[in-house]
Amino acid sequence: MTAQVITANALVEGDVVYLGGDECWVRQLRDARVFSDPEAAKAALGVAHARDHEVVGVYLADVRLERGVPQPTHFREAFRQTGPSNKFHGKQADYAEQRDVSL
Repeated sequence: MTAQVITANALVEGDVVYLGGDECWVRQLRDARVFSDPEAAKAALGVAHARDHEVVGVYLADVRLERGVPQPTHFREAFRQTGPSNKFHGKQADYAEQRDVSL
């Protein structure tokens, strides 16, 4: 099985969130719980779907581990990490600054 994380959007803010190791929603992929067992991922996904008062659009996303840190394997997930695409602010500005690039 490919390593996976559970991701969604926070209901109030709309931010991309990931299920963390302590079952709390975290805002950084590096803090997400990584699943390597498909049964554990499926069970956690069911629990996450039931938390519809906190998040919307819950799904599993494939990741690869680089030095133990999850990294997106698909363009969509890499793009989602940068935040809203309508303006250069918030997480987009932080992402560009950290990587010394302009978006």
